[in-house]
Amino acid sequence: MSGFESLSKPLKSQSEVTVHTFHPTLEQKPRAKYNVPDWFNHNYAISYDAERSRNVSHQVRQDGRRLINETYNESWWNKHDNDVRISNRLDEVDKWRKALEYTIQDVDREVQTMQSVKEQCERYLEHMRSPLDITLENHVTRDGRKAIDNVDDEAERELKKEVYVIDGIKRQLHQQVQTAFDQIARLTEAKQQLIRDLQDKHTAFAICEENLQLNEFSPNIGYKPDACRPIKGQITPEEWVAFSKYNKDRAEKEIYESTRLRESIFHTIGQSSSDLESQGKASEYALRKRLHELERSLRELEWQKKQTEEEILSNENDIDRLEKAVRDKEPLIKLAMSRQENRHSHKEPLIKLAMSRQENRHSRPGMDLVRDEVTYGLCDEIQQLTAEKRALEDRLKQTKHAWNILQQQLHRIEDEIAVKSNSVMLENRALETRRRLNTEITPSTETDRNRQLLNMDTSGLRHVLQSIY
Repeated sequence: MSGFESLSKPLKSQSEVTVHTFHPTLEQKPRAKYNVPDWFNHNYAISYDAERSRNVSHQVRQDGRRLINETYNESWWNKHDNDVRISNRLDEVDKWRKALEYTIQDVDREVQTMQSVKEQCERYLEHMRSPLDITLENHVTRDGRKAIDNVDDEAERELKKEVYVIDGIKRQLHQQVQTAFDQIARLTEAKQQLIRDLQDKHTAFAICEENLQLNEFSPNIGYKPDACRPIKGQITPEEWVAFSKYNKDRAEKEIYESTRLRESIFHTIGQSSSDLESQGKASEYALRKRLHELERSLRELEWQKKQTEEEILSNENDIDRLEKAVRDKEPLIKLAMSRQENRHSHKEPLIKLAMSRQENRHSRPGMDLVRDEVTYGLCDEIQQLTAEKRALEDRLKQTKHAWNILQQQLHRIEDEIAVKSNSVMLENRALETRRRLNTEITPSTETDRNRQLLNMDTSGLRHVLQSIY
């Protein structure tokens, strides 16, 4: 029983106290009387209860002082521990702030680098317009070849292949530009997510820093209703770390993908330049080879023309000599046969002469009409002259026929020379056009630049070539 309980114990009532009854000698008022032991007991009880109450009060006071000290120390240490926790939280938030800031800087550098590579790829894509236009112009130029020279030769195949190579390069570069654009968008999106996370970290750091500076003497502190209530949207520290780590890892992954894409773009540009240069040299070699073949053929035709003209001149001289020989035999023909009407061969006068002599000998009289050696000689002369006449007439016909053939061949050679000259002129023009390959054409307007990037044909040659080939 505690001291307070002993003090609160009630005294015994009169009925409970034993009263010894005496026969009074004096009249007394009726009232309760206590015994002396009860009086001593009562006083002792009061003293005992008072001492015990003081002891209890002392113990209570000591317990209160101990409780004050304990609660003060516990409050101080709780505040110290929470200050340490807030400080550690500040360090952790600051660590993630710096990590996010460094990552944002890396993303900014990668975006600038990626933008530069993208612009370089776009410029190279714009540069593809000049080789394509020149190759298409070579096709159109060589379409001007005539007759047999309009052949599907090696140069034609190499030029077609060059068009396909350039189209393939433009498709690859356009795809790389589009991929770079998408990669820049993803980097920008990752950067925005990092910036939002960093802003939240700045806000959280400011709040934690303000809480760290607060104490029991700070203003603007007070009781808050249900301060420990659960807040909607609260997450665990592991989720908090995982969220920031995810944003950082995502940005680093995009940086890695961007680095690989830049390497791919550089490889594509290098490979495209190598393929274009290789195919350009192959096309130019085929054109020069074809030009050499045409020039050699042209020189051969010119030599054939010269030889044919000389042969025609010789043939004409021979025809003139034959005709002159025929005219020179006419007096002999008149001598041999007065009634002869054909005068087309230089052998006819000799034939007429022999026939006249033979006919005159038929007029011999009597036994003088002898078939002697003269008769045989004249007959042989007539037959020989007749055969020679036929031979000379046949030779004259052959000579005139050869002259006609030579004339026809000369016209054919001249036509072929005109065709070859035209082809040589076109091949030279095509080679002259290809000298502009090293000249970069810069678009004059933004519309032209967009047309180049979108691979839009403004010349109308692509549709024509596709319909032809």
